[in-house]
Amino acid sequence: MSDLPILDRPGTTGNSLAHLPTAGPSAQRTVLPMTAEEMRQRGWDGVDVVFVTGDAYVDHPSFAMAILGRILEAAGFRVGIVSQPDWRSADAWKRFGKPRLFYAISAGNMDSMINHYTANRKVRNDDAYSPGGRIGMRPDRATLAYCQRAREAYKDVPVIAGAVEASLRRLAHYDYWSDKVRRSILLDCKADMLVFGMGEEGIVEIARRLEAGESVRDLRDMRGVAFALGASEPDPDDALALPSFEQVRDDKLAFAEATKIIHNETNPYNARRLMQKHDRRTIVCNRPALPISQASMDRIYGLPYTRLPHPTYTEPIPAFEMIKESITIMRGCFGGCTFCSITTHQGRIIQSRSEKSILGEIREMGNDPQFKGTISDIGGPTANMYQMKCTKPEVEAVCRRQSCVHPKICKLLGTDHDPLIEVMEKARKTPGIKKVLVASGIRMDLARRSPRYMRDLSRHHVGGHLKVAPEHTDAGVLSRMRKPSGDDFEKFADAFNHESNKAGKKQYLIPYFISSHPGSDLHAMIDLAVYLKRSGYRPDQVQDFIPAPFDVATAMYHTGIDPFSKKPVYIAKHLRDRKLQRALMQFFKPENYVEVRQALLKAGRGDLIGSGCDALIPARPPREAILKRREKAGEQFAGQYVHTVPNPEKKKRTKKESRHSEGAGYRPKRKSR
Repeated sequence: MSDLPILDRPGTTGNSLAHLPTAGPSAQRTVLPMTAEEMRQRGWDGVDVVFVTGDAYVDHPSFAMAILGRILEAAGFRVGIVSQPDWRSADAWKRFGKPRLFYAISAGNMDSMINHYTANRKVRNDDAYSPGGRIGMRPDRATLAYCQRAREAYKDVPVIAGAVEASLRRLAHYDYWSDKVRRSILLDCKADMLVFGMGEEGIVEIARRLEAGESVRDLRDMRGVAFALGASEPDPDDALALPSFEQVRDDKLAFAEATKIIHNETNPYNARRLMQKHDRRTIVCNRPALPISQASMDRIYGLPYTRLPHPTYTEPIPAFEMIKESITIMRGCFGGCTFCSITTHQGRIIQSRSEKSILGEIREMGNDPQFKGTISDIGGPTANMYQMKCTKPEVEAVCRRQSCVHPKICKLLGTDHDPLIEVMEKARKTPGIKKVLVASGIRMDLARRSPRYMRDLSRHHVGGHLKVAPEHTDAGVLSRMRKPSGDDFEKFADAFNHESNKAGKKQYLIPYFISSHPGSDLHAMIDLAVYLKRSGYRPDQVQDFIPAPFDVATAMYHTGIDPFSKKPVYIAKHLRDRKLQRALMQFFKPENYVEVRQALLKAGRGDLIGSGCDALIPARPPREAILKRREKAGEQFAGQYVHTVPNPEKKKRTKKESRHSEGAGYRPKRKSR
């Protein structure tokens, strides 16, 4: 094994991955083993770490299992991948034999509940992270099932949970799908420890310290981890106490206060340790991990990824098809949007790759005979925060702002676009590269500060359409989102159109808006619909707000209170209200006529029905609306719930039989459901 530093000095940027070996142009690129046979082909008789994931195994740095598996491999550990296992049995957890160090559990790149269900709580039609987009390849709340199966497979092997699902549920949280406050996921999944955040340095440190003979309990001094104390263990003296689980469950004001405290303790340079009582047990959440250095970022993205799905897959994996020709140049986001989990998971501090690392990956893509010459996206969580940071480190070390750009751009924030402009220019001039597109979300208020960036973006990096996210037009809603004012989009659109016209190009903006966000009522959505009509925008898709665990907007949704001001916030909580808001955003669709008319009449805006210049719908319903209404009326009385005739051939279950032929849920040996 290589000699890697285990811990960084307090207060310094994380750099413990900086000495990992890089791939090099001639490095052998072989996927990590997914079967015992593949393990034996490598000459191994066992593995150190079994990485269990709810996603298909794609050996590309946009997938968590690839990054973490490759980092462990580079540090000298043997890793086996268990991808989308059958959770009804522990057999898949035993395929490599007993792991020497630990199980690493991940629900996947997304929270499994968001992956499974729409904002209407309906089952999604596809899963972008599964072969062929098939659904049903992972259970609901996958972290719970996977941890329990790991414990069943080998009781004495440590179980470490991580990824987005576990990270955002590490403390008491509101769960939209059950409409209740749930306790920390640690108490339900019974993992020994939870790693929150991106986890690259954490997983290497865990492996090295366990190998050195330390126990999981010895790892409680690590940054970026959470754990549950035993009922008889004393609470730590250095932790900031949150309102207990029982308090936040029963009192919405206490839930709002807990949310405020948690989000005030996210700056790794000044965050305090947190603890939260759950009956007789205490969840302890250590300080966040330090941001990793540019050298570490370069090592991570320079590891020998094949950049392909595991060869056993015969069907395309939609998420891979979307990102396979993209380039990640940075991570993190200082926007702090209340409805977004990126800042919470990746951190507010921007961590960027070097120009050399980025261009090296681009040259490698250009040399691939299968590559068509177009980079589909160059960016990260946002397109234009590359190498941006606070110009006063001593201020950053004590800052507790939730956003560096809201309510206005901080005067200490470095917003220079020149490093990004130079990378983009060199990227498009690399041999084998025909086009470098920008598809990540552009922070429009930052982009307008650089005329040169706007010029290069419009002339060289847009493929006819550019997606942007103004999110709303109502000032109150935008404030709840921590987004710029509505005229920010207008000013960006004017600058973009001006530069496109100068370049002789006909290019369009595709704006994205959110319906049913906290603070958004029918009047706000009607104003947005009128704006869309006046501007000529017709959204193909509607983003309906989904309350994800841990987000500030989710706390607003659950409590009806702004956690920071404690002022009341309007919430469109009933599915009927949400349906009306969605329909207003697509008022131009005939099938939405009835809902749009109901919304307008309910809001007292009958003036928008008819033939006026701002009218959203005509006075008489179009034929498509009538047919759609008849179809829905038929659906209402269709199915087995109305006048169902019993089927005599259908087998009647005994009391001991499960309703599932394969067993009930992911615990098939239980006697009852």
